[in-house]
Amino acid sequence: MVDTIQELYLPSGVPDSIKMNERKQKYTTIHYHNYLQLDKILGAQQLRSAELEDTPAHEEMLFITVHQVYEIWFKQIIHELQSVVDMFSTFRVDESNIGTAVGRLHRVVEVQKLLIGQIRVMETMTPLDFLDFRNYLFPASGFQSFQFRLIEVLLGLEEKERLTYNNHHYASVFVEEQQQQLKAVQQGGTLFEVAEAWLERTPFLQLGDFDFLKYYKLAVERMLEKEQDAIKASDYLSDKEKEMRLRMLGGTDTYFQSVLDPKVHQEMKEKGELRLSYKATVAALLINLYRDEPILHGPFNFLTCLIDIDELFTTWRYRHAQMVLRMLGRKIGTGGSSGHGYLSATAEKHHIFTDLHNISTLLIPRSELPELPAELKQQLGFYFSQK
Repeated sequence: MVDTIQELYLPSGVPDSIKMNERKQKYTTIHYHNYLQLDKILGAQQLRSAELEDTPAHEEMLFITVHQVYEIWFKQIIHELQSVVDMFSTFRVDESNIGTAVGRLHRVVEVQKLLIGQIRVMETMTPLDFLDFRNYLFPASGFQSFQFRLIEVLLGLEEKERLTYNNHHYASVFVEEQQQQLKAVQQGGTLFEVAEAWLERTPFLQLGDFDFLKYYKLAVERMLEKEQDAIKASDYLSDKEKEMRLRMLGGTDTYFQSVLDPKVHQEMKEKGELRLSYKATVAALLINLYRDEPILHGPFNFLTCLIDIDELFTTWRYRHAQMVLRMLGRKIGTGGSSGHGYLSATAEKHHIFTDLHNISTLLIPRSELPELPAELKQQLGFYFSQK
């Protein structure tokens, strides 16, 4: 494999002996220390307390190390997310790319778990330890992490959904070049946008006489009827409790209308209650309902990864907010934010793939699934014929 790759860099017609010497020169040995550029990395922990005081604050080393590690992992997350966006930016997504995308997004998920775990390491520093050097940090703030903002944009967090930070645009803390980069990523296609476009191209929503939504509505009605009968037949619920539960259960005129009626879906989008397009929502529902069909394994795992990433960033924000509460109490952040209040609010509001989470509202039991026509089932499976 190495030789084959190297052939690309050498002109045709060059004798094999010369090619071999070229390869030897390109593949010189390298030391572990130099390969990882450890002088740069290990020399980057400059304690401000050591520069400004006779006695440095011991805990500042931990504070710097954890945040530098965060930024390195952010770089890896960006690397993985951008590669998936690039794969899904084409009109036709090769099936083999689904598996690759799932693998890379799963890697992001595992990195996110490390990010959350690092908070426990940070919490080995006490609030009093933090105060030994906190006054040297002003006005630096995690809000100024360009890479984290890039991740949010790349995932598809909409600007209108962002909480304002001291009444300033979120990108105002960055230099012009970084602001333009954020804008370019937003305009070049986010993970939300390419995933939505891919879902809209799902070809199995209607095939011949099989109208998925028609049969789905009948299945929902049967499911709700069974649940209504179970509530009415209950021996331990009072009449008032039965009435309340029946009202809460509702019917096909409730959230189910978001997939049963395109007009209702559009109205909910205009109100900001939904973001995913109607066609993409129906496709996501079909993939979730028929996930056991072989050809839908990959798409289902892909959608699951998107939900996991969204959930884990919410978890990270919440844990970050709790850590700040533990360290600072009601003090303002070093960057001037409300500290815990601002961070906990972002955990509540900065969701991206909420519509995929809400697909669970629309699911029905496997026993109620409309039976697929033989032709469609064959397309969703892996069938091979022998002559």
